Amino acid sequence: MIVHFSLLIHKNFRAFAFYPFIFIKNKEEITDKTLINHEKIHLKQQIELLIIFFFISYFLEFIWNYFRFKSFMMAYRNISFEKEAYQNDANLNYLKTRKRYSFLKYHQ
Repeated sequence: MIVHFSLLIHKNFRAFAFYPFIFIKNKEEITDKTLINHEKIHLKQQIELLIIFFFISYFLEFIWNYFRFKSFMMAYRNISFEKEAYQNDANLNYLKTRKRYSFLKYHQ
């Protein structure tokens, strides 16, 4: 379910997935297929890790990356979940062919 809710989303981001919702900052972007696909990839990742383990892993990987890169955006962009989503968000058929736990191949 896609919900417009700008208060929940950090100023540098456009959307946020929290199973089963996709929160969108700007109403106009509800029709952005690439953005929605990116967030749907995150929903799939969350299901695979029973939601709570996704967020724990996401947070720990972000912290590790922040110490490595000393940059918020570099830490974020190097999270394995984000790497998978960014690399495949333009492929609107990706979720139909995606193998389970595919984010692991992006893990460093």
